[in-house]
Amino acid sequence: MDFNHFLSSYYPDPAYGGKRLYGDMVEQAILAEALDYRGVTIPEHHLINLLITPAPLQMAVKVASVTERIEITTSVAVLPIHDMRVFAGEVVQADILTDGRLILGVGRGAFAYETNRLGVSLEDTREKFDESLNVLIALLSEEEVSWSGKYYNFEPITIMPRPLTKPMPRIMLAVLSEPGIAACTKRGFCIQTSPLSAAPEVLEGQVKAHKRAKAEMGAAGEALYITLLRVCYCATDEADAREKLELAYDYYSRFDNVYTGPGIVKNGCIEPLPRDQTIEELEKNLLICPPGEMTDRLAVYDGLGIDEVMMNFNLGQPQAETLDSMRRFASEVMPHFQKAAG
Repeated sequence: MDFNHFLSSYYPDPAYGGKRLYGDMVEQAILAEALDYRGVTIPEHHLINLLITPAPLQMAVKVASVTERIEITTSVAVLPIHDMRVFAGEVVQADILTDGRLILGVGRGAFAYETNRLGVSLEDTREKFDESLNVLIALLSEEEVSWSGKYYNFEPITIMPRPLTKPMPRIMLAVLSEPGIAACTKRGFCIQTSPLSAAPEVLEGQVKAHKRAKAEMGAAGEALYITLLRVCYCATDEADAREKLELAYDYYSRFDNVYTGPGIVKNGCIEPLPRDQTIEELEKNLLICPPGEMTDRLAVYDGLGIDEVMMNFNLGQPQAETLDSMRRFASEVMPHFQKAAG
C-alpha cells in the first residue's frame, strides 16, 4: 500500500500570508519526495480560507519544478466552474511541464457557497460535470472535436499542443457509491473514495466494486488503482493526538459551515459554527494517533486491498509540526507496508 500527502492549504489566519501558505505546500512536497511518498495532492477551492488553491495546475507545475519523480494529483479540479475548451489546454500544458507526472483528479464541487458565486448552482453541478467530463476527454484524446449538448455547443476544434501522456493524462474520479465506482473503473479512471462516517463494510464494498471491475478489464485495467482519502496526523503521543484532535474539531466547525451548513463567510474567512457531533464521535472518523495505533488502523485498509491512502494533515498546526509528523510517519509507519508489499 502506498501513501500520498495532501498538501495543506488551510488558512485560518489571513495574516499568515499567501506566500508563506504556498511556500509551506512546496516545502511539504519536496519532503514527501525525499521520504518516498508515492505522490502529493493539491485541492481546488476559491473564495474561502479552507483548502484554498485557486489554480491547482499552476501549483502542480511548481511542485514538478522542485521535484523529480513524485506523482502530482489534483483532488479535485472542479469541472463545472471551468470552460473545458480552455481547461483542456491548461491540462495539456501541465501534463507537459510536469513530465507526465500529473494525475488529474476531477469532481463536481461540494460547496454551494463557492459554486453559486462562480455562476453554477450546486444543484446543477452533477449534470454539468457529466457533460464537462465527456467534453474534456474528447478534447484531450481526439482532434477536430465538435459538440452539441446542453452546456457546450461548438464547431470542430483541436487543443494544441497535444498531450505528452498518450492518449491523455491519467484521470481520477471521486466516487462513493459501489455502482459508480464500478462504472468509472470500467471507463478507465482511477478511483478516489472515502467511507466518511459509514460502517467498515461500506468501504469493503467500495473496494470490491473497484477490484471486480478492474479484473473484468484484463490488461486494460492493470494500471488503475483505488485511493482512500483520510484526515490523518501521526502524533508523538496521546497528548499530542488530543491537541491535534481539538484542532480538527475547530477545522470541521468551518468545513461544515460551507459543506452542509449556511455558508457564512466574511472577508473570505469561514465562520466557525457549533457542531452537533461531539469531539469523541469525530475522533472515530479520523486517523489522529501515535505511530503504533496508526499502523494497526492502516493495516485494515491494506487488508481490504486499498492501493493508496491520501493523507490529509490539514488541521491548522504549525508547519514545523506538519513536517515532523510526515517524517515520523515515513520512518515508523510506512516501512510496515513497504515490507508487506515487497
